[in-house]
Amino acid sequence: MSTYIVVVDDEPDVESMFRQQFRRDLRSGRFVMEFALSAPAALEQVKSIPDPSLLLILSDINMPGMTGLEMLPKVKAERPNVPVIMITAYGDDATRKRATELGAAGLLPKPIDFGLLRREIDERLEGAA
Repeated sequence: MSTYIVVVDDEPDVESMFRQQFRRDLRSGRFVMEFALSAPAALEQVKSIPDPSLLLILSDINMPGMTGLEMLPKVKAERPNVPVIMITAYGDDATRKRATELGAAGLLPKPIDFGLLRREIDERLEGAA
């Protein structure tokens, strides 16, 4: 059974950046990354991935239409055991507090520190094994 990570960001170049950073993991089948360009699309993807395959959701906060913070309680209602890490260029204390209140497992500032993200993913994969 595959392990999935869903990445939600309205910027189309995010997918290629993540695929490049995690190319060895993806090629080896260590996990699968799914990408959504909007919060509503991500909610549909999350519904289609079977339990307990979904390991982690990474979501941008600032997106047109439904923001990541608006999506967060919806995704937590659908999949309460799946951690959601919010990604933002605006990592101020108010944003961090709001994300935590809504159930985020963490907040990653942009530009993304892929070394830190890799450690986070490794820990979750080890915990799921």
